[in-house]
Amino acid sequence: MINDREEEKLLKKKMEEIRRRFAQKDEYIYENEVEVEASDDNFQEKVIEKSKKIPVLVDFYADWCNSCRMLSPILEKIAKEYNGKFVLAKVNVDDAQITASEFGIMSIPTVILFKNGEPVDYFVGALPESQIREWLKRVL
Repeated sequence: MINDREEEKLLKKKMEEIRRRFAQKDEYIYENEVEVEASDDNFQEKVIEKSKKIPVLVDFYADWCNSCRMLSPILEKIAKEYNGKFVLAKVNVDDAQITASEFGIMSIPTVILFKNGEPVDYFVGALPESQIREWLKRVL
């Protein structure tokens, strides 16, 4: 038979295990979130708020844009390699016209790095991978 003291110890141990599991789960999800889709509706949450915790690299693109299609796999590859150092947010300018307008997007692709809720640097066009890597080293 289990007495009250033993039951309390078991309950406390179980609660610590549950807390540890949830903490690991949250950390795992956060660390492995490499890419998100952002829109007019969720830009504040997915980019501005998230960039207060981790840098967010925003790729403003369109499906019909050839340069965007060239740049996209490069950014995705780098984001996976940098796992945890920044999050890549993809914004389709055809679907998120308000957001694109707010940030003065005139040409695509345009890539903007957000930190602490603010845009800190950007580039326009499909740069070669080596130039993007150099840029990231400088701005991250």
